[in-house]
Amino acid sequence: MLIASCSQPSDGPPQRVAASDYSAFYLWTGVKPPPAMDRAKAVYLLWGELRRNDPSQIIPLRRSVPTGEAEEIWLVVRAERLDWGDGAYEQLLDQAQRWNAQGTLTGVQVDFDSSTGGLSGYAGFLSNIRARLPRDLKLSATGLMDWPANASEADLAAMRAALDEIVIQTYQVTTTIPDYADYLAHTQRLRMPYRVALVEGGDWTPPSSLARDPDFKGYVVFLLRGGAAEAG
Repeated sequence: MLIASCSQPSDGPPQRVAASDYSAFYLWTGVKPPPAMDRAKAVYLLWGELRRNDPSQIIPLRRSVPTGEAEEIWLVVRAERLDWGDGAYEQLLDQAQRWNAQGTLTGVQVDFDSSTGGLSGYAGFLSNIRARLPRDLKLSATGLMDWPANASEADLAAMRAALDEIVIQTYQVTTTIPDYADYLAHTQRLRMPYRVALVEGGDWTPPSSLARDPDFKGYVVFLLRGGAAEAG
């Protein structure tokens, strides 16, 4: 399924990323959903965080089970380390089952900023989660633009084996990384379904190369607490 901007990707002058032009979103806690969320096709919802000081548990940030009619709903867990205790895995699986009680959860996404050199270990961690997940749930991970540009073929193959998709982030905090086009020129090395995450209000010129890549599944907008004004 293609989750993309209303306009066709093409090189040109930069434009500001507006939620109303897209249909896939990251929604973190404390962020008010914009009107565009009413017609969202894919929503990535931050559920909890495993923090650096405690690998034994995930801190829940969202208590309620999501409702809505989006075609895809993803449970996101933010991780600051990978040496999880058994209790943390159990928390994640229990919550995924709770969210999927009506069969509406698409899958789980892990948000961890692995270095390119650390992808082998990260792929092993993701494979462990994959083995624990029910067969009907997919596994996704956020990714850095440096991965397709500089990761080894072996590490990319290990990521492909563990994941159903990667969502490549093109921003840092609330600002688009200026040389994103140079990095995204290498995304065909992923050879797996991927999306590209944009920050609301950021400058963006869609690289025409993405439209030619059959593995590119569209854009996801990271929504800001103050909307586009926060980035401006």
